[in-house]
Amino acid sequence: MQGTEIGDETNSMINPPVEHLLEQADDSKFRLVSLSAKRARQINSYYGQLGEGLGRMIPPQVSSTARKPLSIALQEIDQGKIVAVTVSEEAPAEESEELEPPAGEPPELVG
Repeated sequence: MQGTEIGDETNSMINPPVEHLLEQADDSKFRLVSLSAKRARQINSYYGQLGEGLGRMIPPQVSSTARKPLSIALQEIDQGKIVAVTVSEEAPAEESEELEPPAGEPPELVG
């Protein structure tokens, strides 16, 4: 069963469209799932701590009629409020040199 055509867009149950969400996540399904799941957990934690007055979690960045944290997270990604950041695991050469102990001295042990 397919959606009905309305103008140039297809009317479907998935809003925002998955194709647009994939563009926001560099066309990686894994990145989209990871990003949306992590943000949905943060939103869920925010709503869970509301009565405690701690205020450590970031509130939803979009006004939404959705009640599910995952739906809110996907809307945030669609609107560009949440962006995936790639972190390189290689340390720059300058930092790795600082981590090595000077020659002739034993390394310090932290116990």
